[in-house]
Amino acid sequence: MSGFRMKSVEFRREREKDWAELERLIAEAEKKGLQNMSARDLAALPVHYRAALSSLSVARAISLDANLLLYLENLSNRAFIKIYGVRHRLGEVFLLFLNRRFPAEIRAFRWLVLLATLILALGAVSGYVQVMHDPDNYYNLVSVDYAQGRDPSASTEELREVLYDQDATFWGGLAHFTSFLFTHNSQVGILCFALGFALGLPTFYLLFITGQILGAMSALHHQHGLLLEFLAWVFPHGVTELSAIIICGAAGLALARALVFPGRRRRLASLAAMGRRAGLMVLGAVGMFAVAALIEGLFRQLVHPVPIRLAVVAVTAVLWAWYFTRVGRAGRLDPAGPVVPEDRIVSEGRPGREGPP
Repeated sequence: MSGFRMKSVEFRREREKDWAELERLIAEAEKKGLQNMSARDLAALPVHYRAALSSLSVARAISLDANLLLYLENLSNRAFIKIYGVRHRLGEVFLLFLNRRFPAEIRAFRWLVLLATLILALGAVSGYVQVMHDPDNYYNLVSVDYAQGRDPSASTEELREVLYDQDATFWGGLAHFTSFLFTHNSQVGILCFALGFALGLPTFYLLFITGQILGAMSALHHQHGLLLEFLAWVFPHGVTELSAIIICGAAGLALARALVFPGRRRRLASLAAMGRRAGLMVLGAVGMFAVAALIEGLFRQLVHPVPIRLAVVAVTAVLWAWYFTRVGRAGRLDPAGPVVPEDRIVSEGRPGREGPP
């Protein structure tokens, strides 16, 4: 036992200066950032990192004490993260996502986005035609909880009061309403995405019935001569909200495509890879749901003139079209994100518990 302790002490004594220097360099990198380190320290960091990896390899080979192994593993992992980890700050990552990743993924899956749009549009036409043919079909398409009195039994004045509701202008009530809308719409969108693994059939269904509800309510207001007012009421937020639902639907269809047509990969591997990319689309769509909730819960209840509402619809549609078609075209990014390639991890000798690097 004494010989083992002497071997560990001698090993530590010969190399602890290098470890201490590596700790200092890591602390400086964590405090200042790599970009603010001196050229000398920046050049010394990978040298001491490789020395720590070498010490870790030797310590494992000669079975030194567990505390020393744990210390070297932690030290090597910290150095690895600083050298090869993501160098973007949180704000930079957020801007990178908005300016590059999100619109780039939408363009990459544009055919699935168009397919999801077509499904929703077919649902809207179906709901509109059914209610115009027989108003009683409205009850089969729109639930009582969702309709909230907006059904064929309502008078024209009652429907108009909903479109120009003056009772929701209190800021407290609006904030609560906005929170509810964001939560509800996000759940619908995420459900469209999450159910894509079931060959996309639930995603098709959710998109179609969402369109049917919109078409049924449009037909109801058309029968009362309020179609233009209804469109001006629903589409200031509807452009953003429906776009987000369509994007979530496209993400769900992307999962279904990866499962049905995995290519050379195994199905689970194909599904996992596609899930990372589609997840970026859903993450951006959740942000769009938040914007739609603000418009629906605040602007729509405070601004009533139809021309202004229609102007917001046009501006919103143009802005989103410009964002998804033009923003982020300057360069390409790896859809999986700025991660360290596996071959680099192997070649550089990333520390781990499975064996010496």
